[in-house]
Amino acid sequence: MRIAVNTRFLLKDKLEGIGWFTYEVLRRLVQQYPEHEFIFLFDRPYDASFIFGDNVQPVVLIPPARHPLLWLWWFELSVPRALRQYRADVFLSPDGHCSLRTRMPTVMVTHDIAYAHIPDLIPAKFRWYYRWFLPRHLRRADRIVTVSEYSRQDIARKFELPVAKITVACNAARPDFRPLSAAEKEVARQSYAGGEPYFLYLGSVHPRKNVARLIQAFDAFKQETGAPIKLLIGGRLAWQTEYVQAAHAAAVHQEAIVFLGFVPDAALPRLVGGALALAYVSLFEGFGVPLLEAMHCDVPVITSSVTSMPEVAGQAALLVNPLDVFEIAKAMQNLYESPDLQQELMRQGRIQRERFSWDRAAAVVWQAINDVAW
Repeated sequence: MRIAVNTRFLLKDKLEGIGWFTYEVLRRLVQQYPEHEFIFLFDRPYDASFIFGDNVQPVVLIPPARHPLLWLWWFELSVPRALRQYRADVFLSPDGHCSLRTRMPTVMVTHDIAYAHIPDLIPAKFRWYYRWFLPRHLRRADRIVTVSEYSRQDIARKFELPVAKITVACNAARPDFRPLSAAEKEVARQSYAGGEPYFLYLGSVHPRKNVARLIQAFDAFKQETGAPIKLLIGGRLAWQTEYVQAAHAAAVHQEAIVFLGFVPDAALPRLVGGALALAYVSLFEGFGVPLLEAMHCDVPVITSSVTSMPEVAGQAALLVNPLDVFEIAKAMQNLYESPDLQQELMRQGRIQRERFSWDRAAAVVWQAINDVAW
């Protein structure tokens, strides 16, 4: 079987959620099924580390697709041409898009449909494309893979699709995420927080991630407790960050709020492992990988009581209303003041994290490929 794969999110040193899913799943499929050929379709020069085996043929298609008009060119002109040229049997697209101009059996991975729920938080240049094309892509795909039962039901309900067309894989954490020793935690705190304990937010900074309310909640927590603790915000500033900047400017304890910017992959396990807790109060997630990364580091979690996050967190987190600043602040206070609560969440995290693995995700994707190919 010849499997063509959209690999445009495999970017050296720039892997984020979809990129990591693509990387971990494809690496396993290529190595587990050497008798099959994989045609990796890149939209720019690729790094050799992404060619996971001799059964991978890399192909670069123009144009570099990072704008909706270029997405249209890439998916509707370049991809169909490549599928014909390389005589693929199946097209796998892990980033929520596919091609309407091919009859090739297609498996599409859709992590969430946040754009359909909170369109005002999506930049206008992307919004029109999502509204017009993504419903059509979901209907066109022969099989949809998503990453949580919440997203499965959400996609089926919103677009009136049969639930049987959608299968649930998952995300997982890399092996680098592990508990740190007391000495390693101290090194992390010295490196990132001047030796103080810290709450950590990890992810890109844009309105859906709710970082402005997190800052307001942390400031309220500091005013209530006076605790010698910091809030570290690790992630690139993406779009519509003026609310975050305004919340920081208005904070009484802004000196305790540290923007780290983009954190290299190699540094993430130490940054997460050194945290007192992960504070991840997003408004909408299809999964929420940082929750698992924290669990693998024995770090307690505060997260939102909406969308997929309760499903991923299980009993291993304090769940809060992400719109309620004072509820978030109270969760921070409860966690900070109760070592017993910290230990219980860590214990629950060791149980919950075993439900998710990249091997499971790869197996679900492989089954979907076989379902449409034969």
